[in-house]
Amino acid sequence: MDHLINHPGILAVFSVVVIIMLLLDLGVFNKKSHVVSNREALLWSIVWISLSMIFSGVIYYYLGFEQFTQFQSAYWIEKALSVDNLFVFILVFGFFNVPKYLHHKVLFWGIIGALVFRAIFIFTGVELINLTYLPPMNLFGEEVQINAVLSIFGIFLVFAGIKSWSAHEDNDENKDFHKSPGAKIIYRMFKVTRNFEGDRFFIKVNGERIATPLLVVVAVIEFTDLIFAVDSIPAIFAIAPNDPFILYTSNIFAILGLRALYFLLANFMHMFSKLHYGLAVILAFIGFKMLINPFWHISSPVSLAIVGGILGISVIASFIFPGEKQPGK
Repeated sequence: MDHLINHPGILAVFSVVVIIMLLLDLGVFNKKSHVVSNREALLWSIVWISLSMIFSGVIYYYLGFEQFTQFQSAYWIEKALSVDNLFVFILVFGFFNVPKYLHHKVLFWGIIGALVFRAIFIFTGVELINLTYLPPMNLFGEEVQINAVLSIFGIFLVFAGIKSWSAHEDNDENKDFHKSPGAKIIYRMFKVTRNFEGDRFFIKVNGERIATPLLVVVAVIEFTDLIFAVDSIPAIFAIAPNDPFILYTSNIFAILGLRALYFLLANFMHMFSKLHYGLAVILAFIGFKMLINPFWHISSPVSLAIVGGILGISVIASFIFPGEKQPGK
């Protein structure tokens, strides 16, 4: 928490911007559920990315170049890994036959939940890291201090990258999302109607409060994000393991722009068919960076350049060797 206390002014700016934008989003621009057009999605994507870059400029002005590159690295890593999560969102909406005009509301409440869970993960993770530094030891003729949690994260991310390289999104196409832990919780707590009831989460039937499938979908999206965070949160700890301020603000800005990115890319996912290879390499690189950090530190500017280069190559490869658009997507 000390890092937050040391930056009260910047934290206040961050909090005000996020609160105002969420209020505008929910209460003004999207008061009524509607189908989000490509034009609207592009506009909101530009708005969120612009706000993120302006905020990184504030960090550069007040905190310096190192924190600026840390923010940028963590932001783009989270943003890149978020794209992989969009594939699952598409499958969830397709499985439950969610009308397009309801997608925005589901993603909005899913992101509200993500704000809370990401804060818990990040601040808990920083505390665990601070408590798990091993005593200094002499290895290869140099005195080093290894962190147990970061080493575990590093090994996990290397294996996650290797697994992601050979994994394909199609593996989830036949998945029964009714069996998702998020869906099971709702089914156990409430009776659920067979059909959607507009944009309502609950209706009353003979005085009894009954949930609608829309609540089930939100629960599945929330659980999906929790699973996704297992990869993305350890990944950003490689950037600034002891600075929750940088980690949380960059993570939240990336997550807040995820909804607009979903609507912008949902119809064009086949154009990013090679992106998952790039994301696999990024995960493995970040894990490797964590493991070698006690012996050789890869600076944030270098990390940012490597991540950006990998993403650029994978996107270019996707355009050169495009995948086939799946029917109904």
